[in-house]
Amino acid sequence: MSVPFAIALVSTLLGAVDRPQVLVVVGAEGTPEYGATFQKWSALWEAAAKKGGAGFVCIGRDATTTPSDHDRFRTFLAEAPRVGSAPLWVVLIGHGTDDGREARFNLRGPDVTAKELAEWLEPVKRPVAVVNCTSASAAFINHLSGPGRVVVTATRSGSESSYARFGGYLAEAIGSPAADLDKDGQVSLLEAFLTAADRVREFYRGEGRLATEHPLLDDNGDKLGSPADWFQGVRAVRRAKDGAAVDGTRAHQWHLIPSARERALPVSVRVRRDELELALATLRDQKDRLSEDEYYDRVEKLMVELARLYAGAKPAP
Repeated sequence: MSVPFAIALVSTLLGAVDRPQVLVVVGAEGTPEYGATFQKWSALWEAAAKKGGAGFVCIGRDATTTPSDHDRFRTFLAEAPRVGSAPLWVVLIGHGTDDGREARFNLRGPDVTAKELAEWLEPVKRPVAVVNCTSASAAFINHLSGPGRVVVTATRSGSESSYARFGGYLAEAIGSPAADLDKDGQVSLLEAFLTAADRVREFYRGEGRLATEHPLLDDNGDKLGSPADWFQGVRAVRRAKDGAAVDGTRAHQWHLIPSARERALPVSVRVRRDELELALATLRDQKDRLSEDEYYDRVEKLMVELARLYAGAKPAP
């Protein structure tokens, strides 16, 4: 393990139990122009992580290649805390491939496959977001989707193999107040995804070109993902199949740079608040199958508990 990486890893893990971690992995550049672009994106994530008080580690941005980036990636996930309420963000920046049998994130040296990453993350029971900003990244949803996870990809299929611009727009949005769509003083991962996807559409429309990337977001564990045009505001109004829960609610609870009000809430209150919000979202999905009285009775109980939760919350120390 290189000395700079070891120092960064230890520094991040020392405070990882009670605060979010951001791991950015920068892949093989392909050309110097792409390399400069990917460095810029990683720097934006680093700035946002530091502003939000999260631990930050970047793999692939320095000149060190021994051990390989593949092994450093695996080591980080093996040594990071596996339980707790503090989320782990895994951001993949670079190029990807998919030959129809296996999707890969292209690293300097050995690549990492979607299957490998799923195996590395399998023991991790804390909240995890995997943000794959590469081309041909869609299959990562199939392997990584699951309870408590948010998975974002730059493409909707493995055949979208051209350079993906989505990652740059997302890196800008995650720390930009302009991406705060619901005006609550913070930018959620969902809001950053919607903002970045909209900028992708604008780019191809403005250039008069056929779009070669269509970002997806999955946070309900159904391995399907939802495109940005299925949302009105921050709520999904379409779903991938009959009976499937809509995506977006959990991703809207992820804030890399929390507002002052959010920071003031104790961890236990935030966790219970998120559970109640997810329960309300599930209930909305069931509205057509419930009588009006039953539906509003359940809504009332959840809303009353939510109100009491906020009323009784004492600022975090």
